[in-house]
Amino acid sequence: MARVLLLVPTRTYRTADFMSAARSLGIEVAIGSEQRSALAGLMRDRMLGVTFEHVDRAVAAIARFAARHPLDAIVAVDDTGTVVAAAASAALGLAGNSVEPVRASRDKGRARERFAAAGLLTPRFQIFGSDADPASVAAAVRYPCVVKPVDLSGSRGVIRADDADSCVAAFTRVGALVRSPDVCRPGSAPQSILVEDFIPGAEFALEGLLRGGVLETLAIFDKPDPLNGPFFEETIYVTPSRQPDAVQAEMADTVQRATRALGLTEGPVHAEVRRNEAGTFMLEVAARSIGGLCARTLRFGMGVSLEELILRHAVGLPIQSLRREDRAAGVLMLPIPRPGVLRQVRGQEEARQVPGIEGVVLTVPAGERLVPLPEGDRYLGFVFARGPSAADVERALRTAQQHLVVETA
Repeated sequence: MARVLLLVPTRTYRTADFMSAARSLGIEVAIGSEQRSALAGLMRDRMLGVTFEHVDRAVAAIARFAARHPLDAIVAVDDTGTVVAAAASAALGLAGNSVEPVRASRDKGRARERFAAAGLLTPRFQIFGSDADPASVAAAVRYPCVVKPVDLSGSRGVIRADDADSCVAAFTRVGALVRSPDVCRPGSAPQSILVEDFIPGAEFALEGLLRGGVLETLAIFDKPDPLNGPFFEETIYVTPSRQPDAVQAEMADTVQRATRALGLTEGPVHAEVRRNEAGTFMLEVAARSIGGLCARTLRFGMGVSLEELILRHAVGLPIQSLRREDRAAGVLMLPIPRPGVLRQVRGQEEARQVPGIEGVVLTVPAGERLVPLPEGDRYLGFVFARGPSAADVERALRTAQQHLVVETA
């Protein structure tokens, strides 16, 4: 029986889906996490404490574990574990990406440099220390611009500024975030801050699988809600894309070139691009699959999940088909509308009754404190839909959203 070590951050929604995929494949799973989870009693000796910020320590712990329980693959569920997964795989002689390309994919500044060197369209940018004088930063950049940490995901800490005053406010706010205990661990230096040109246009996400450096496009998601700031909270993803085939091929080629520029060769990738009259701008490529519960929108071949594809590739099992199901699918990520303590979300049953809606899943329990973007790092939940066309799916998701009312204290 193959054995896979899943690197699971403390706050992730995806453990259950990976566990289910592993069971269907007959793969034994071990869990590496910063904290013991609710699975600890069931997993017994297959739970491993791993601190993702200290890569050398994490690799040593994984090597000790593998000496007792040999591993066939190491898979990072989210961004925080990707560098450790690459380093530990290299130390154990397992297949995977090299460490340096994964580090580059995590650093927005380094990634931008490589994209530009490869001739890709990418925003013009500058990097500043978190303690830089905001007024000096505002005098040195072009407008409109976007201020963001170099290594956070999910639109966290991303703020648009249209003039010097709003840039000072944005840089001050992002600086406070990257210095906060929630982001900057004790003994670590705060991460830098990137300020880049705002690129107008429509935004898209590409989900792919790298095999021997060749990108297999699994899905291209339209993001029908405009993402123009001041914050960049994502809401609706719908696939298949309604863009012409030639445009979709250009986006896929752009992402393939970006993965080569970074040096990524194996495993899942999640990429973000923007398009306008100038062409396709490469924003980011992450060496992991789509976040949250959004992967539930994707089914391949005879109902195979994205997690099953990832595990099959990781342990070298055959993959029968990478073709996505014929029906359109989409997800609504429920935004946090305001800070406070969640009391309830009304209208869930009404939302579930909307034709095309397949599920409404809340991931924040009542009584928890809510922090919206740009400081927050989570969504209230996810709404899933399927239908004959992308337009039908988008309509169902918007109708369902109208039924949902968030009450906070």
